[in-house]
Amino acid sequence: MMREIIANVLCPFIGTVGFAVLYNVPKRYFISCGMTGMAGWLVYLFVAKFTILSSAVASFFGTVVVVLISRMLTVRLKCPVTVFLVSGIFPLVPGAGVYYTAYYLVMEQLNLAAERGLEAIKIAFGIVLGIAVVLAVPREFFQPGYWRQRKYRIRRQEKRK
Repeated sequence: MMREIIANVLCPFIGTVGFAVLYNVPKRYFISCGMTGMAGWLVYLFVAKFTILSSAVASFFGTVVVVLISRMLTVRLKCPVTVFLVSGIFPLVPGAGVYYTAYYLVMEQLNLAAERGLEAIKIAFGIVLGIAVVLAVPREFFQPGYWRQRKYRIRRQEKRK
């Protein structure tokens, strides 16, 4: 049990950092990239194992967490969002589903190929939808003092009335 927990924390971290190395991300962002991918994977696992929701929905929630963390780190560390986003979604990408789809197509087991392919497409759609939902939020929401300033603006407007 403890080995499984450590593997579920360590493997996505290492995989995400490896993917960041592959994409020539600056070294100072490796830990942040790893933590982003690890957080998304842990949310995915939690939703997939402890709820009745499908893996596509779990991928959506994992991606939402990855994109939220990426947007926060972008503002905090002053770098592009793609630095954290591209490497952070790596653990969520349905690589095995695509592989087995191709495998079953080659083996002429079309029913299994269609099943695996449809599941991979659902997961990919969940990832795309998660990215689109969070990237639609204006950048100002992630600025450090935005919510404090907003509270004071609302109070000033109420006093004017």
